[in-house]
Amino acid sequence: MRLGEIVARLGGEIVGAGDTANLSIVRVAPLETAGPGDLSFLSNPKYRSQLGHTCASAVIMAQPADPADAINSNSFAVIVTPQPYLYYARVAQWLSPPPAVTPGIHASAVVEGQVAASASIGPHVTIGLGARIGEDVVIGANCSIGENVVIESATRLAPHVAIYAECHIGARCIVHSGVVIGADGFGFAREPAGAWVKIPQNGRVVIGDDVEIGANTTIDRGALGDTTVGNGVKLDNQIQIGHNVKIGIDTAIAGCVGVAGSAIIGERCSIGGAAMIQGHLTLADDVIVTTGTLVTKSITRAGTYSGSSPFLTHADWLRNFSHLRHLDAMADKIRALEQRLAAMEKKS
Repeated sequence: MRLGEIVARLGGEIVGAGDTANLSIVRVAPLETAGPGDLSFLSNPKYRSQLGHTCASAVIMAQPADPADAINSNSFAVIVTPQPYLYYARVAQWLSPPPAVTPGIHASAVVEGQVAASASIGPHVTIGLGARIGEDVVIGANCSIGENVVIESATRLAPHVAIYAECHIGARCIVHSGVVIGADGFGFAREPAGAWVKIPQNGRVVIGDDVEIGANTTIDRGALGDTTVGNGVKLDNQIQIGHNVKIGIDTAIAGCVGVAGSAIIGERCSIGGAAMIQGHLTLADDVIVTTGTLVTKSITRAGTYSGSSPFLTHADWLRNFSHLRHLDAMADKIRALEQRLAAMEKKS
């Protein structure tokens, strides 16, 4: 497409010499490897030096805050926008649409539920009795869809996804390979002698619209009520979501996070990789939990939180960690002060 078409659709301002609006754009690419016909982007200032060497036809970037650092390039056109990374994401979506749906049910699939005529069902898929598969849904090879499962329109399942009975998946979701939705939660009661008694897990998993679930992530069904994932939630690979967890809309959770049963995560939260959230806690809306943080109590106010034992507000954690780095020096000073105090006491 032409650079002018992109700006007409997504906004921004074209800067550059010549007829930049008619530049032909074929794909998006990183600054360091981009060539003619490529559109690149600059969102992190530390990569600004690459502008002098890039062969991209055009670059998405913000207007520099310092006038002395004004955009002035004869080698590429510039799309100026306040949020270059977001702009790049929208262009990349436009240039790389998902493959078109080829309707039909593979001969090897076993289908006992209802499948819309526009849906695509791959090889060796099983769809249980009472399941309903919506318009333009894609179900990849070897997926297992349980009884009475509902999958809404335009959702795509990669190969080898398992969705247990009664679960509900919203519209336009993306579910990657190895995901398991609706397995039993980890619910057991202990007898006095030490044996464990299984608690039946009779709830469902209910997933909203526009949710993406990364490879090998697991979401357990509720014990009594439902485990719920709100609209627009993004889950990375290898996440464990326990039974009866509630995740608010537009929350993003990075890889290897564990969320224990009955935790409630608010809207628009961001959970860093390998963070752990204990059960029966509540996180307010707009909370950021940094990588590796162990959350052991509820968070009632928006903000950024870090640490492990105990976790703190991010600012407090940074101050304490700064002191921790100097513990040896502080211990030496304390010993020296104790010696001086002891000497003074002897003299008196």
